[in-house]
Parts: sequence; structure tokens; C-alpha cells
Amino acid sequence: MRIDQLMRLLQFGDSMFPVGGFSFSNGLESAIARGLVHDLDTLGSFVRTAAHQAAASDGIALLEAHRAGVAGDLDRVLRADRAVHNRKLNSEMRLMTVRMGRKLAELAHRIRPAPLLSEWLSAVQRSATPGTFPVGLGLVLAGLGATEKEAFALHQYGVATMILGAALRLMKVTHLETQALLFELTASATDEYEGIAEASLDDMASFAPLLDILAACHVKSHVRLFMS
Repeated sequence: MRIDQLMRLLQFGDSMFPVGGFSFSNGLESAIARGLVHDLDTLGSFVRTAAHQAAASDGIALLEAHRAGVAGDLDRVLRADRAVHNRKLNSEMRLMTVRMGRKLAELAHRIRPAPLLSEWLSAVQRSATPGTFPVGLGLVLAGLGATEKEAFALHQYGVATMILGAALRLMKVTHLETQALLFELTASATDEYEGIAEASLDDMASFAPLLDILAACHVKSHVRLFMS
């Protein structure tokens, strides 16, 4: 990979890329409020669970969208988009994925227009497809020349950094502790990829009852800092 290609991938994978991820905690706020996450060990368990669940659902849609992007197949992109959206059982997670997905598509279209991305964004704007973040990310990264492994890595990295960034604002942990935890968590990414590389959209598994219960509780919370 050329240096400029690598830098562009890093740009889209950066936690500061303005798609609104800082507004969401991926369920962590509710977990802390109810005492399920209260120290570094329980935080690590929470992030590992969230990353595994993301790989088995959003990660499969991301790979499908990436492959559709390489093939130039819009219908395949739309099927992946609907499939992952239909598996979001609570309103906050649906809100998170479509807000971040739409913003990603708009920014990518502004930065580096591409025919297939433009068609997908047009379908999103017409409400013909939901516009989910993992599908958008897979499509954008395919257009930038990333391999599907690189796309998966950026997605999983983003899931972990979103939660750990929220943890710094919600509990007593330091940047040193969260960075050490992030380094540890990346060790499982290869196994997560290999576990879904041959999976189809029908294999997507969104079963994470505790996360769904926490999200439902968060909707009715009187005081909250994050949108999920």
C-alpha cells in the first residue's frame, strides 16, 4: 500500500473523524449507571463483549458491503444495509448506526466522490435504504482500495475506541489504562475476522440480551450524557 493510501485509511478510521461517534457510548453509560461496569476489569469485559457482538453482526454487513463495493453491485449493498438495520432491536442503536452512516456517506462524497457511493447516498436521502454505518464504511473503504481485512480492522478499532472514549468521561479511568486495554483488545481481532470471513447475511447474529436491556433502560433515563 502506498503511503497516501494508508494515510487516507487512517483518516477515515480516526476517532476524531466527524461522524458523531463521540455522542454515543454504545451502551456503556447505562451499564455504569446500573453498576455492571465499575472498574477497569469490568470495562474490559464490556468492551470485549461489544466488540464480539459487533463482529458477528455489523462486521458481516461490513464485509458484504466491501465485497459489493469491489464488484460495483448496488443491490448487494442495499441488501446488506437493510439486513443490519433490521437486526437492531432497540431505537438507540438504530439511531446511532443511521446517523453515523449518513454522515459518513456525506463526508466521503464531499472528500472523494465515487459513483457507487453517490448512488447509495441518493438512496439513503430518498429513504429507500436506511444508511447504516458498517455498510457505509465497507463501501467507502472499498473505494479507497482497502482490503476487507483492513476494513474490518478499522471497524473493530472504532467500536473499541468509541466505548473507551466514553469511559474516560463516565468513570475513573486514565488515558494510560484505556490505551493499555485497547492494545490488549486488538489481540482478538484476527480470530474475530476469521470467524466471520465466510459468513453470509443470514448468519448475522445480533443476540446480546443484556446490551439490549441496557439500551432500553437508557431510553427512559432522566439524566444522560450520551445518545446511547
